[in-house]
Amino acid sequence: QVQLVESGGGLVQPGGSLRLSCAASGRIFNIYYMGWYRQVPGKQRELVASITSAGATMYADSVKDRSTISRDNAKNTVNLQMNSLKPEDTAVYYCNIRTPLDQAWGQGTQVTVSS
Repeated sequence: QVQLVESGGGLVQPGGSLRLSCAASGRIFNIYYMGWYRQVPGKQRELVASITSAGATMYADSVKDRSTISRDNAKNTVNLQMNSLKPEDTAVYYCNIRTPLDQAWGQGTQVTVSS
């Protein structure tokens, strides 16, 4: 069974930065995809950024100029650095990983951007 532990959320002022981290453990084989998603009440969960095992990245248009996703394949971790945060970035952020046989979601970490 795969377990994901997220950290790094919290309250940030507009224009500030934060770094979200996600560590995967358990029965993990060949994580080919790691991603961060976010969700606000009443809306669908949306992709923020993703990265493959080969290092190919994808970003939502709303964050691509101010975010960087990275991963450590040896440690099965994925990080999301977000800068110049805006109130509209407020959401619960979820980590997602995929292997050829399974996928897993983290429990979510709240990010609130407010003065």
